[in-house]
Parts: sequence; structure tokens; C-alpha cells
Amino acid sequence: MSAPRLRVDTPEKAGLDPEELRLLVRGVRDAVGGERPWAAGAVVIAGRGPVIAVEEAAGWAVRYTAYDAETDRGVGLPPAARVPMTLDTPFDLASLTKLFTAVAAVQQLERGTLGIDARVGAYLPDFQAAAEHGITVRQLLTHTSGLQPELPLYDCPSDAARIAALRAQVPVGEPGAYCYSDLNPLILQHLLERLTGRTLDVLVRDGITRPLGMTATGFGPCPGAAATEDQRRPWAKADRGMLRGVVHDENAWALGGVAGHAGLFSTARDLAVFCRTLLAGGSYGPARILGPDFVELMLTPPGLGFAVDQPWFMGELSGRGAAGHTGFTGTSLVLDPATDTFLVLLANTVHPRRRAPDSRPRAAAADRLARAVRGT
Repeated sequence: MSAPRLRVDTPEKAGLDPEELRLLVRGVRDAVGGERPWAAGAVVIAGRGPVIAVEEAAGWAVRYTAYDAETDRGVGLPPAARVPMTLDTPFDLASLTKLFTAVAAVQQLERGTLGIDARVGAYLPDFQAAAEHGITVRQLLTHTSGLQPELPLYDCPSDAARIAALRAQVPVGEPGAYCYSDLNPLILQHLLERLTGRTLDVLVRDGITRPLGMTATGFGPCPGAAATEDQRRPWAKADRGMLRGVVHDENAWALGGVAGHAGLFSTARDLAVFCRTLLAGGSYGPARILGPDFVELMLTPPGLGFAVDQPWFMGELSGRGAAGHTGFTGTSLVLDPATDTFLVLLANTVHPRRRAPDSRPRAAAADRLARAVRGT
């Protein structure tokens, strides 16, 4: 039996309070306004069940041509040269990529080709440090391997040196304790590629995006994407200038744009399909990418790839098993099985340059969606 596809309809048809959703949209619009906005632009989609009740684009996909370090301001494009944000604007998803890597891994769990508590060394014996320390697949998926948060692969002189550096990584923290690390999905990528004989971009395309009809989702380059950063030292880790349509993350860039932790581009509409699929137990229309038991496994605390019940970006949606993730470039999604709601908020917060992370607009939007459920 086919799972219902998403459709755009009124808040009332979704069982949501229209006034709370109006305030949600106003909050996003306010966040991208003014001279020093939270983001140059944003796209928000929210809904319940198969109904999209909010679909709004605001601000600019490209507002600046450079960043001026002396004035600490963006060098603005003339108004006529700016690129407005639209519902179809693709974004550099940054760490939302990790969710797709996690789904690709859980698909192998469902097929029985991968063991959740199996040791990484059983699949990657040449990753001797991980093998010697008994790092498991579960630890990679839950950020409990003890590996350090990141590694400057962008400074390595060659691909061979990057792989050697990754193979040599030993835990710096206690295994079993939570420590968010980009190295976990990077090692998981190598494991999946070795296990299946296919590259990560092919696994994501054939196993997730193509069956779900997510035609706007894929690894870059993506020329029409929202601009990100005027990437220069000392605030960044590489000197690449204003970026648009190429991956922002320096390690993903050094690895050729396809990486387990970053590199995907997508639209809010496509991510709404991704959220709806998981809320429906792994099915969308006639397609099934996971069985319900494996979706439940992925979303059960502490989550496999997904963060669960994190109020700092999920706001009042958190507390009963809401799951989601954020991305450094300004992206986020939340899906809440308890209320059958989803929220996708994509913004280019690093345009024209990165700042200290601020998830208050994300949490505020989630608050409004939670209140829209309670207000019906």
C-alpha cells in the first residue's frame, strides 16, 4: 500500500493553528531582515501528516559579493544584482549530510550485511587504529567512538595522506561517552563503500533520493545554490573566496565534495519529503527506503545519526522523541513522531562570513509549530 504523498493545503487541513503558523513565518522573515540579519535569506516548510501548511521563502540567496574585514560588514551587491531566495533554491546542507549517510548505513543493517555492534575493523582492517581500539558501527552512528571532533584533512598534501591520517586516528576521549565528531561519518563512509563496492554518492542516489523522487538533492557542484561564505583565513581554514554552489566545508572540499559528514545540496521541498518518509515509517508514495522497525531504531534515543530531543534547536517540539539535525551553513530539520509534524528551516547564515552559531530562530520556529499543534 502506498504512503500518502505531500500536498500543500491550509493549516486547518493539517490540524494546525493558522495564527501560530503566521507568527512562525513572521519570525523567519524578521530573522533575515535588517542590516545585520541572522541570515541573508531563508526557506521554511512546515506541516503535519501529508499536508504542507507553511511554505515560505524570504531574503536573498546571494546578497554579498565579499566580506570586508576592516568594517566587519558584507560588501553588498547592487539591489538589481542580488539573487532572491525562492522555494526552489538549493542549499549546501553541511552536516545534514550525516543523516543521509546514517540512512545508508541503516539500510545495510536491514539487509543484514552490516552489524550494528560489529567492530569497524571487521570491515576496514586497514583502519588499524579503529580496529585496535574496538570502535563499533554503533559508536560511529552515535558519536560515542571517542574520536576527536575534526581533523585538518584540508592541510594534507594528497588524497593518500588524507586517508592515512584518517586511518591513524585513535580515540582521544573515553569510548562510550558522547563527543560529536565529523570523523565518525567519514569512517562510516569508507566502511559503506568497502562493504557495497559503491561510492557514497551512488548509495545516497540509488537508495534514498531517486526512489523518493528527491530530484533536487545530490552532492555538488550545484551552481544555483544559495551563496555561503567569503572563505578566507583567519576566520576560515582555507582561502577560497565567496562560495556558491561548491561545498563550504573545507574537509569535504579537500575530499572532492563527496563526504560522509558534508557535501550534499538540497531544497526545503525535497527535505520535507525526507521528513515525511521517516514519519511514515520509511515509505513515501510507492517507494520504501526502510522498514518501520529500522526507522524506529534510527530515531530511538540517542538516535543513529539523528539528534533526539535537543531543545536548543528543536524548541518545544523536543521532549517526546523529536529527531533532527543542524548544519553549519544554517540548515536544520526536525521531525516529531509524537505529533506527526515536521519543520525544515534552511538559511545561509554564513553569508558573507561565519559567526558564532545562533539557533534561537530555529528554536523559535519550532516553538510556533508545537503551539500550532496545541492550539487546534
